[in-house]
Amino acid sequence: MFSAAHLYDGTPPAVMTIAGTDSSGGAGVQADLKAFTTLGCYGTSIITAMTAQNTTGVQNVHPSPPEFVRQQLNSVLSDIKIQAIKTGMLFDAGNTLAVATGLKAHFGGPSLPTMPPLVCDPVCVSTSGHTLLQSDAVKVMITDLFPITTLVTPNSQEAELILSQDGQQININSLEDMVSAAKKLRDLGPAAVLLKGGHISITMKDVERACSLNADIELVQDGLLEDNMEILQVAETDPSTWQLAVDVLHQKNGVTTIFVRPRIDSTSTHGTGCTLSAAIACALAKGHNIKDATRLGTTYTHTGIEMAFPVGSGYGPLNHMHSIILRSIPLPTPSIPHPFTRLLIQATSGIWKAYVEHDFVRQLGEGTLPRECFIHFIKQDYHYLKYYGRAYALLGAKSPSFPAIHASAQTMLNVVTEVKTHASFCAQWGVSRKELEITPESPATTAYGAFIMDTGLQGDRSKLVMALAACLLGYGEVGLWLRKEASKPNSWVKWEGNPYLKWMEDYSGEHYQNAVRTGLEAIEMEAVADPPSRARFNEWVRIWGRCTTLEKGFWDMAMGLL
Repeated sequence: MFSAAHLYDGTPPAVMTIAGTDSSGGAGVQADLKAFTTLGCYGTSIITAMTAQNTTGVQNVHPSPPEFVRQQLNSVLSDIKIQAIKTGMLFDAGNTLAVATGLKAHFGGPSLPTMPPLVCDPVCVSTSGHTLLQSDAVKVMITDLFPITTLVTPNSQEAELILSQDGQQININSLEDMVSAAKKLRDLGPAAVLLKGGHISITMKDVERACSLNADIELVQDGLLEDNMEILQVAETDPSTWQLAVDVLHQKNGVTTIFVRPRIDSTSTHGTGCTLSAAIACALAKGHNIKDATRLGTTYTHTGIEMAFPVGSGYGPLNHMHSIILRSIPLPTPSIPHPFTRLLIQATSGIWKAYVEHDFVRQLGEGTLPRECFIHFIKQDYHYLKYYGRAYALLGAKSPSFPAIHASAQTMLNVVTEVKTHASFCAQWGVSRKELEITPESPATTAYGAFIMDTGLQGDRSKLVMALAACLLGYGEVGLWLRKEASKPNSWVKWEGNPYLKWMEDYSGEHYQNAVRTGLEAIEMEAVADPPSRARFNEWVRIWGRCTTLEKGFWDMAMGLL
């Protein structure tokens, strides 16, 4: 089977679904075609059966005759260049065989060198318990369809049924069971198996245990917090308590990949399997490999569930249209309440990590930072606060509403109060108010302050919000990182007896972290209220990255006494 990478040139690729209909529109061919369109593909369809169904269940099924299935297949394939195929409900052995033989006949040869990627969603039983694939059809699917399939996407119940037809009795109740079952299914002939774990309750401890027992397992986390996101760890729910949705991908090269994301408590799950396989087929049609296509497909489907709107009185459909709204920044959801902040940190992860885990911070945490370096730092921080206060005054002038003006004014007053506290803190280190005033500004201080003011004077309020947020959130991240490291056994961070303890307590403490949470909400609301174009989003990222670089320069300045 060939890769479709050489086919996709930006023209929407044609993708085929071979499946049954859903008269309520949430699953089957209707769901597939919606997914194809919203993901930038041209959809074609072969109808294997018509159903009378709604969100409460399937009332009846009227299958297409196998000969008519073959005619549909030949009609489309003889005219349109199909770049990926997915199968859904095939219903019976006759239709299953018609599909397998039709594809082999068209693409030719035992190895089918011109066969596009084929995703087989082995739809066996509906959510309401209605049989959608007869038992003799399962055997035909294994013997005739699996050998030409790129990826099979069963859920745990379907996997148990398929393996039982091959004489293998297995109960899938854990992540280890899923990994074992995925390997057994792969042995039946497909190039890869994606075993969906939506029906199984799994925690992060289960994932960590499975990875420790299997050295060949790769872990892909979607929607979970990454390194140097302590400010989000505090602002969001403790991830160790989350129930997770886990899918296991096993490929013929022996590599197993576990895809992990937060489980969603939702009744809008009608057509989830159909949509996932359709989304993966679209990604394969555009040239992505199986692992990346799976990641893209699962993310699209997961977001569709979270963005669903009520339809019907039973298990409603997910929202296939969420990707039509072109957003550089996803809307906040219950599992990802701060998507914009995540994107900012991810887009600048290198400099963000270098800033948060800088030698200045490490030595401060160890209590070994030279006294003169810290004193130089707090003197320059005093000068920086002048720029910071002026910037918030400027932000107030640019604010469109009284609440926004009040928030900026309050922050400016907080800075003025903080200056008094800062002066008292400096006095404890032997630095008088007069010395603070006469100390020349470092070039690093001037550069940072000038950049913030210049950003504010350019006329775009949102740019100034991004510039100010980098400082506010950055110090909060540093404080929380030090506190987290201090909590570890035999930690390198010295908490008690550290000469810089008050600084660490201030920035990791409740008062400052409350300000961080306010800042998080402010930038997230900025993105929601005025969704940026891609160019504007890139500009926001540039400003965030530039300010983070300047923050790191502040540490460099302190270490070098510049």
